[in-house]
Amino acid sequence: MYVPKNMEFPSESSVIAFIEQYSFATLVSPNLQATRLPLFYEKATHCLFGHFARANAHWKTLTDGNCLAIFDGPHDYISPTWYEGSPNVPTWNYASVHVQGKATLLNAQETANALNKLMEKYEPSLLDNRDIVTPEYQQKLAKGIVGFSISIKDIDAKAKLGQHRSTEDQQGVAHALASSKSIESQALYALMQQWQIGLGNSCA
Repeated sequence: MYVPKNMEFPSESSVIAFIEQYSFATLVSPNLQATRLPLFYEKATHCLFGHFARANAHWKTLTDGNCLAIFDGPHDYISPTWYEGSPNVPTWNYASVHVQGKATLLNAQETANALNKLMEKYEPSLLDNRDIVTPEYQQKLAKGIVGFSISIKDIDAKAKLGQHRSTEDQQGVAHALASSKSIESQALYALMQQWQIGLGNSCA
């Protein structure tokens, strides 16, 4: 992914936090097959973990080489009318992380461990209350999935949030996004506030 120097993420920790927050990713294999699925990041191993439905033949291609996981965050249309001057053109602001790595298929026990980590992240109470996700039921369903890990080799993280524009232009965009009732606009504006990027001096 093309990442200009002025559009890099604010820090390495913000990249990991982004992956963890926007964990529903697009996984692309060497033959360009793609699947949308949740991925869990494990800090200790610097690896991603996930699983396919066994009926999805995509998992069979993972042993062919490197794969790419795409994590997309907030994004929205930016109108040229929000800028201070003219002429200008419409654009799209967004944040995205591309992770390249080598995938390895997991055995049954490793897959079970990965599933438990996924539940621990999103709904840890399910691990305490085994009346809902019983071990027997989980074991039965496990036959229909294929777990995998991705050893991370490279990460590209791009935050195109209008930081390259003038202070006045940044303020105009920030005001328009903050005033919008659109969920996408509000999410993008919240990220800009979190990172203090693209807001203009008076908004910082």
